Amino acid sequence: MSHPQEPQRSFFHFGNPFRSPKGSHLPPGLLSLLDKFEKTLSERLQKLVPKDTSDILSLSWMKLAMESLSEIHRDIKNLITELEIPVTDWDEKWIDVYLDISVKLLDITIAFTSELTRLNQGHLLLQCVLHKLESNSPDQFLRAYSSLHSWREQIRSKNPRVETCRPVLDNLVESLDLPKVRDSAKGKVLMRAMYGAKVATTYICSVFAAAFSGSTDNLLDLNSTVPATLPWVQVFYNVQTTVNTEIKNIFSRGEFTVLRELLAVDNCANKLYPLLQDGFSPAQEESFKHSVSDLRKTAEKLSQGLDNLSKVVDDFFKIVLSGRDALLCNLRAGCASPNSVLGRNTDEQSVR
Repeated sequence: MSHPQEPQRSFFHFGNPFRSPKGSHLPPGLLSLLDKFEKTLSERLQKLVPKDTSDILSLSWMKLAMESLSEIHRDIKNLITELEIPVTDWDEKWIDVYLDISVKLLDITIAFTSELTRLNQGHLLLQCVLHKLESNSPDQFLRAYSSLHSWREQIRSKNPRVETCRPVLDNLVESLDLPKVRDSAKGKVLMRAMYGAKVATTYICSVFAAAFSGSTDNLLDLNSTVPATLPWVQVFYNVQTTVNTEIKNIFSRGEFTVLRELLAVDNCANKLYPLLQDGFSPAQEESFKHSVSDLRKTAEKLSQGLDNLSKVVDDFFKIVLSGRDALLCNLRAGCASPNSVLGRNTDEQSVR
């Protein structure tokens, strides 16, 4: 990375393969493939800007974001197939780019899975609380209070694996460049498409890291990094500005997390806390029942949301791993089949 006193260098320090479609001298067929990929990339990014910003960082929004990443990586696989570039014709720099990025994505996805598992384990404590609250025994209420306290402590604790995300994100940002491509129009298309996929992936991973760590320290702002000349960049800027602003607004209110479903359960727990600790009068019994009902509903919504998000994070992991495994296998075998560059369907791959 450059020092502050150094003059600003071109971001593409390997050389920008082409600055604009007109200056790229790409054959019409290749230019059409690139345009198709970048238009689809814009559309996938645009879906991440909801009509209501309060939907941002709901578990359903995070599921949509991770599904978008999976689709973008499938689009890269399909583009390689359409470009018909045999693995034996890949430049070493292209291979290095793909392998380097993929291993970082596997690392950070494992960290996300670890946090989702930890949050899901908390659901067992909530189920224990709700079971005890079905009784009218004061002793059971005190036990429910203890379990609820344990849950609140657990969800506020730090996950060491998530704490390691920042160095990985920094490495991903440093990798946001385009290797110089000579004498290969197909290579230029591939590298530019991969660049778009890397930008989207790096940013969305930073959003997940911020959400799971409970800190904006992991939230990236790539405005000064991504060239404004790319056709999808204005949509990306809009997504980044909208999402970053909402996340910072939530943290500015002193919330311990930006996960909306988790906050909803915690708010219900706060209402039950004094009633379980100090007891309640007959006049408060109806309020108590409503609070228990609200806790049950929000806990179920949280559990379902975590399950759904875990599935799409796992799917993304499989897509990245199967593509990496297929490329390595083809390199070892000297395979020249373009259809196998990034692997077949992920369910045909052994992933763990």
